[in-house]
Amino acid sequence: MIYALVALVVVLFILIMIYNSLAQARVAVNESLSGIEVQMKRRADLVPNLIETVKGYTKHESGVFDRVSEAREKMLSASNIKDEAAADNMLSGALKSVFAIAENYPDLKASTNFQSLQTELSDIEAKISYARQFYNNTVKTYNQKIVTFPTNLIANAFGFKEEVFFDAEEGVEKPVAVKF
Repeated sequence: MIYALVALVVVLFILIMIYNSLAQARVAVNESLSGIEVQMKRRADLVPNLIETVKGYTKHESGVFDRVSEAREKMLSASNIKDEAAADNMLSGALKSVFAIAENYPDLKASTNFQSLQTELSDIEAKISYARQFYNNTVKTYNQKIVTFPTNLIANAFGFKEEVFFDAEEGVEKPVAVKF
């Protein structure tokens, strides 16, 4: 009788440890996702300043500015990781167009305000890249726990679901070029 009680306590303790491990991994995934969102918000906040600076030098490029504004709005209103990734890819592509336009305007390229914005954007892009990598690593760890035995038994019993990786679209893996 005492051995059965000890065995039951040990099994219960193991189940609690497994559950806590899964819960901690899920919290790590959510925390790492917030790191991406913080950097994407910083970039979104920088975009209007960049657009206004570029608009001051360019008069015939409103289509590009509209695409950047639309991409920014989609990113700010994204409600899940897939929408965020798609909006992020859209904004990255639109920003590439802005910097391509800047190549045609020497006065714009020489503007200290524009250079400052480019430097800050480059820094944010590097931080977003790191945050994506960190997020994907935490998702990998979490997803591995969910599918391996014996944690998969606890994960299924308590409704732990696999998380989605933050993927870049084909051809968007390259960072936004911010060179002169």
